[in-house]
Amino acid sequence: MELAKASFWRKPIILLATGFGLGLSPVASGTAGTLLGFPIMLGLAPLWAHPAFRAHSGNGELMAQMIAALGLLLLAIPICDVAEKHFGRKDDGRIVADEFMTFPIGLLGLPLSPWVLALAFFTNRVFDVLKPFPAKGLQRLPGGLGIVVDDGVAALYSLLVNHAIYYLVLR
Repeated sequence: MELAKASFWRKPIILLATGFGLGLSPVASGTAGTLLGFPIMLGLAPLWAHPAFRAHSGNGELMAQMIAALGLLLLAIPICDVAEKHFGRKDDGRIVADEFMTFPIGLLGLPLSPWVLALAFFTNRVFDVLKPFPAKGLQRLPGGLGIVVDDGVAALYSLLVNHAIYYLVLR
């Protein structure tokens, strides 16, 4: 993984950027990396279900979800930037922090049921692979920004489809 070549402060960043090794998968590294979205969602679950948000702040629950998702997206940019410089290749396939750190976007405003999580995982992967407009063009942005922003846009497409399927089928 070339982790040994990284400086002391870069090692934990590279480890995180590669999804603790999931990005080293020889097949579908992005899909493998997206699996880390599940423990992230378990950690964020209180924002998706905490009764205090619903009872006292109206849309506060959704606002907290949006802040958490945006925070992860913004944090992913420098992480992916450091990893890209380390590996020396534009959007190296071993870098998967963009996949798992944008995963919560596709779940904004939805319950965290097993069906919804599975749906979000599937649609997230589909839109990340398809890269619908403007995601494909955003990949050309430099460094971590180009690595992460296209996944953020793909996650927004996932969010739209997830809401439609949830309200038409799963609810």
